[in-house]
Amino acid sequence: MSTIGAYFRLARVGWVLVREGVVSDMPTDGLPAFVGLMKSLMQPFASKRALKQKRSERLARAVDRLGPSYVKIGQFLATRPDVVGVDWAVDLALLQDRMSFFPTTAARSAIEASLGRKVDELYADFGEPIAAASIAQVHPCLVDGRKVAVKVVRPGVRQRFAHDIEGQYLLSHLQERFIPSSRRLKPVEVTRTLEQTTKMEMDLRLEAAALSEIAENTKDDPGFRVPTVDWERTGRDVITMEWIDGVKMNDIAGLRAAGHDLDKLAETLIQSFLRHTLRDGFFHADMHPGNLFVEHGGTIVAVDMGITGRLGKKERRFLAEILFGFITRDYMRVAEVHFEAGYVPGHHDVAAFAQAIRAIGEPIHGQPAETISMARLLALLFEVTDLFEMQARPELVLLQKTMVVVEGVSRMLDPRFNMWKASEPVVGQWIRDNLGPKRIVSDLKDGAKAAIKLAEALPEIAVKTETLHRELVSMSENGLRFDAETAEAIGKAEARHSRYGRLALWIIALSLLYIAITH
Repeated sequence: MSTIGAYFRLARVGWVLVREGVVSDMPTDGLPAFVGLMKSLMQPFASKRALKQKRSERLARAVDRLGPSYVKIGQFLATRPDVVGVDWAVDLALLQDRMSFFPTTAARSAIEASLGRKVDELYADFGEPIAAASIAQVHPCLVDGRKVAVKVVRPGVRQRFAHDIEGQYLLSHLQERFIPSSRRLKPVEVTRTLEQTTKMEMDLRLEAAALSEIAENTKDDPGFRVPTVDWERTGRDVITMEWIDGVKMNDIAGLRAAGHDLDKLAETLIQSFLRHTLRDGFFHADMHPGNLFVEHGGTIVAVDMGITGRLGKKERRFLAEILFGFITRDYMRVAEVHFEAGYVPGHHDVAAFAQAIRAIGEPIHGQPAETISMARLLALLFEVTDLFEMQARPELVLLQKTMVVVEGVSRMLDPRFNMWKASEPVVGQWIRDNLGPKRIVSDLKDGAKAAIKLAEALPEIAVKTETLHRELVSMSENGLRFDAETAEAIGKAEARHSRYGRLALWIIALSLLYIAITH
């Protein structure tokens, strides 16, 4: 029955998108003919008010009507321009995660349930909320005479998201079934990633852990830090952290009035991001200007660590080689790295892929750095990867998206910002340390560790191998059993699924007909 509920919720989402004029802007190129037909049939139901607005405004209003879960879904899809397209990702990134406040009494109850102590014992003063988003809201409080920020999870948000994600799963399954070209983008896996990251974001202990890890990684870095966490007052539904007094990075006039060097800030921001990515393999994946403050001394402080990204050693090495190949115009090496990493299916021709990469790289050289748009390069890259059936790599797409955002913030500070020049000290040092002689030493160490672990596991491997051998001999002599009871159970499950599916489709059709008539 939950599947039928998902169909109803999906029908409501579709109707809101139609009424707010979002569907009328959706591309149908490369999609089955019936999708274009449905779009044409739905066009007259878009409100006249919506059609007078810009697409980003229509999208924002539709998501606002759908509720907090869809703000989070929209923001997540903004990190996947390979799925929704670069233009749509830009519009989705503009969604404002600003919700109405929930009562302070509910926040106090959530804190007491999470920490097992009275709010008055934990805080000398518990203020009214000053900011509210789809998952949590923030209260200014006092602890031992110092001001702190207390973030509290919104009541009922987990249950609401669990219901809404069902519709997203249903949509992604339908997409994979009826639009074969979308399968390389793994829509179901994208939805699973959305579910996992949002569940993690709703556990504020994990955000506290991310803050703690980045604080350790960056303790010696110039010009960058994150707030300290008060672990005594942190639990699943609440996180207490240092209050940051500074100017938001999107307040250009405020930064100038405070006497900050905007060019220096732009350089520090991009270099910090690259250090986190290449050196640490762990980066803040939501570095929009609203999450970045500048303190009196010029230090950048990043807050809201709910979304983070990780890159393994192998991925960082491939990333550096690809970047180095673009810088040196060694497009064949860039292509070879893609094949070695398994990013491009092996049946494609390496030379042909190198030619496609050259079409992206050559326009970069000879142009002033400030005229090169990372967003535009990203769009070209996705076109090439589509042509060569490159499988979606969520960790790399999240990295690319964050890089575009960070570049955008840097250019907001300095319109003539040269990202490549600012990046060279960090990238160059990492390449020297990891793609030269030190790489051989590092690989030998990793190989030795792997050999030791394998030796330790040999007795267990031998036992499992012997057990598997016995089972294979038994199957070869007696055959693989598949009893009647199992077959009957599978048959009943399939029949029930088909019956509910047909019933749900009829209910949706009648619902849409009723809505169309009454509106």
